[in-house]
Amino acid sequence: EGDWKTMIDVTNLLWEICEDKRVFDPDFDLLSSEVLDSFAMIELFSRLEDAGIELYPTRIDRESLRTPRRIEALIRQASASL
Repeated sequence: EGDWKTMIDVTNLLWEICEDKRVFDPDFDLLSSEVLDSFAMIELFSRLEDAGIELYPTRIDRESLRTPRRIEALIRQASASL
């Protein structure tokens, strides 16, 4: 069993969902740019759930989704509690 990084590549996942190269910048603001809109968020949560990581949108501070780096930290935190 690998760690979360080998299982989920956040930037590639965001690229597949959003198809915007700016997601490869770990500090790119996904929210103010509207790259991660509500439909993309639903897809992100769905794909993470498929990978065994359940995040509950109603329990997540929106700021945790602002940048790829923050999403990685959120996934690390969720993975640690599994």
